[in-house]
Amino acid sequence: MSIRVGVVVFPGSNCDADTAWALSRAGAEPVELWHEHADLGGVAAVVLPGGFAYGDYLRAGVIARFSPVMRAVAGYAADGGIVLGICNGFQVLAEAGLLPGALLRNRSLRFVCRDVAIRAERVDTFFTHRVAERGVLRMPVAHGEGCYYADEATLDALERDGRVLFRYVDDDGNPARVEDRENPNGSLRAIAGVMNAAGNVAGLMPHPERAADALLGSDDGMLVLRSLVESAAARVTTMAAGTGR
Repeated sequence: MSIRVGVVVFPGSNCDADTAWALSRAGAEPVELWHEHADLGGVAAVVLPGGFAYGDYLRAGVIARFSPVMRAVAGYAADGGIVLGICNGFQVLAEAGLLPGALLRNRSLRFVCRDVAIRAERVDTFFTHRVAERGVLRMPVAHGEGCYYADEATLDALERDGRVLFRYVDDDGNPARVEDRENPNGSLRAIAGVMNAAGNVAGLMPHPERAADALLGSDDGMLVLRSLVESAAARVTTMAAGTGR
């Protein structure tokens, strides 16, 4: 059975084709979801790719949150659907209130585009269960507004509830400090990705789709994407069994 995974396309998305290609390699059938349509077409999971949705006017992701497709994504997530936001997709999910915190301007005030090291803090999620095969993952970042911020109470709650999904780390696998080069944007507590309370919505700033083949310098991103595709397939099977189909 082919697992259909939706890839949302906004005006200004520029990683949608890369994401679709990487999802195909992960065993899924990618389905383009245009921003004007409030219908997800029965997909088994949704990915919001990187780019500059609506030109990132005002601030990254703030206009995209009002698009028709995001109404559908919000309803899908509320019903337990699996949703992943990558870079700009993470920003959109945060602006839409589907993930906690905010992505602020990089502390350097410069666009950063380079490989980074991240560590999965959980390997029992829809997005990371394959990551246990490898410790530290390497994949690129490419953003100007990737500094993860939340108030101390929210950060403490994220830590307590196991909702920090990825952290930026140094060569020894230790969380990078705010001022370290290994923390490319100055994110608080070196947070590179988080989940919602239910664990079915996640976002990360690094690009797994750009680390989907060893020829690109790393194929570590496939561990994240294969985790998502396999989780979506398992959810489809469970739902079908529950309806007797």
